[in-house]
Amino acid sequence: MELKFVQTTCPYCGTGCSFNLVVKEGKVVGTQPYTRSPVNEGKVCPKGTYAHEFVNSPDRLTKPLIKKDGRFVEATWDEAYDLIVQKFRSYRPDEFAALASARVSNEENYLMMKFTRGVMKSRHIDHCARLCHASTVAGLAASFGSGAMTNSIPDIAESKCVFVIGSNTFEQHPLIGRRIVQARMNGAKVIYADPRYTPTARQADLYMQFVPGTDVAILNGLMQEIIRNGWEDKEFIETRTRDYEKLKEVVMKEDYSLENVSKISGIPVEHLKTAAEWFGTIRPGAILYSMGITQHTVGVDNVRSIANIQMLTGNLGKPGAGVNALRGQNNVQGACDMGCLPNVFTGYQKVTDEGVHKKFADAWGFPDGICEPETGYEVTVMMNVLVDNPGELKCMYIMGENPMLSDPDINHVREAIGNLEFLVVQDIFLTETAELADVVLPSACYAERDGTQTSTERRVQMWRKAQEPPGEAKEDWKILCELAAKMGYAEQFPYQDMEEIFNEIAALTPSYHGMSYERLERPEALHWPCPTAEHPGTPILHREKFSHPDGLGVFAPIEWQPPAEVPDAEYPYILTTGRILWHWHTGSMTRRSRTLDSEVPTGWIEINAGDAKELGIQNGEIVRAVTRRGSVNVPAKVTPDIMRGVMFMPFHFAECPANLLTHNALDPIAKIPEFKACAVRVEKITEA
Repeated sequence: MELKFVQTTCPYCGTGCSFNLVVKEGKVVGTQPYTRSPVNEGKVCPKGTYAHEFVNSPDRLTKPLIKKDGRFVEATWDEAYDLIVQKFRSYRPDEFAALASARVSNEENYLMMKFTRGVMKSRHIDHCARLCHASTVAGLAASFGSGAMTNSIPDIAESKCVFVIGSNTFEQHPLIGRRIVQARMNGAKVIYADPRYTPTARQADLYMQFVPGTDVAILNGLMQEIIRNGWEDKEFIETRTRDYEKLKEVVMKEDYSLENVSKISGIPVEHLKTAAEWFGTIRPGAILYSMGITQHTVGVDNVRSIANIQMLTGNLGKPGAGVNALRGQNNVQGACDMGCLPNVFTGYQKVTDEGVHKKFADAWGFPDGICEPETGYEVTVMMNVLVDNPGELKCMYIMGENPMLSDPDINHVREAIGNLEFLVVQDIFLTETAELADVVLPSACYAERDGTQTSTERRVQMWRKAQEPPGEAKEDWKILCELAAKMGYAEQFPYQDMEEIFNEIAALTPSYHGMSYERLERPEALHWPCPTAEHPGTPILHREKFSHPDGLGVFAPIEWQPPAEVPDAEYPYILTTGRILWHWHTGSMTRRSRTLDSEVPTGWIEINAGDAKELGIQNGEIVRAVTRRGSVNVPAKVTPDIMRGVMFMPFHFAECPANLLTHNALDPIAKIPEFKACAVRVEKITEA
């Protein structure tokens, strides 16, 4: 039987690895290496290796479902559309909210944004970037004028000092971890800071174990030591930045002496000294971080502190340096770029700017106009509004998101969704969120569509269709176009294919202006900004100037603040959460992969061996983890590899959901929840 090989881009993390899908008799049956990609050079992690296994899962959604008397019944597309249109038309713009998706293509996210702002006239659109890197977008935009990763992935191998904090890179982004190994083989020093001795720690020359939520104190202490020893890049500070004296006034305080930082963080003074000397004297130096930095009530402060130390050491605008914010989902960067945020259109053009608002209104040509030029609600705020002000938001359209596992304080989310009058969920499986919907629309997965996605390094790459969707399932862009037409806006959604949608995106988005499908066919694709058809793309940002109007980077004096909830007598431990190598986010895809799920079939709570001994808990014992939000019965994993006083749970598992325990205290700027630190206790379960 003849096999066909279709090159595509991985649907999991934000690295953007490429591989070939193997197609037999019209069905995807495997993956094979694609060696021409400069991102992964033919290598993939376990998730990429088995990225075919969920595609033809027997429980894929194949027909629209309408809930009648509390049960789903199969419906025709026309029946589903007619009900949705009838309901959607009954709500005022501010009663409607939409969630776009970090899993679907740029083109489909763009259409969801256009549908929300143009068809429904609503300001309220967001997606899961709010839960992972909203603080990166806000923090780096404030410091540099642009809220994205500054360097490319291959570039990390050129670093001479790699500092990883808030990222277990070798599990979360294994092919980026490979670049750290290459850098180390080329003589680089690797510093790693984390509460857990992870696979990433095993690759480090210096491992610093620290208390979650003390990042700002650590970074301020390192900066004080760098300045005290004269290791700062004086020329870079003088010519490329402003407000340095304001930064210096704060970081040189006694509060941030290495002795005090050691008391706050738990890191030995000698380790802090070594880290400061290496990072202060070895150039170029790269910082890599992920959600361990961003998912805090001080997430923006953490990000700005990282920007501060990179400006202090002149580690920007050059190979092997930079602020490398590692995105968690395949197209979370692209969904942000497409304006699936409550405050911007595509390319971060502000909705409150009258000129920008008019530009989109004119280009789209809705005869009755578009949404008001005002900022809408973030997803975390939507959930609070639904609980605190029932009746303000009444209707929600969710595409490819699963807040019933991904959002903090799941009981709060369940109450919020329960207060909706009408919920439409569009997905490939009947997720925990889809089960609560009034209408479920079956969509295509990554292997069943063309289009583009934008990786963590701003590289825009192609998806290529390898098989047809199952049953009556449709690609998201077709669903959105058909629904818009039913709403009376066929003229504004005239697209015949994904390329037509992309061309409209490029025309309206300065950073994508020079891109086309023809140009993206190359293995290396293109990094934005790419302003003209002749422009080669921009792997490294801020080479000569930052993106602020004056071209300067802005130092921000940041004081350390503890997490919103700290341990006490009733809840004496810190709970933190994260991903593991074998699974991805809410598990809707990886847990339907036979190979991946057999490797790690359920979750656990990681407990330091000393803490477990005091609690009388054995490895593998089922215990009860309790916070102020709820409790979860979960196996204990007793290990010396986690800091005393700290406990860890992966968040992929519906049967022991970590996010039943986390709370929704929010960063005041980015509105991101503090997933990475809350107070917990663990109880033995006594037999009745």
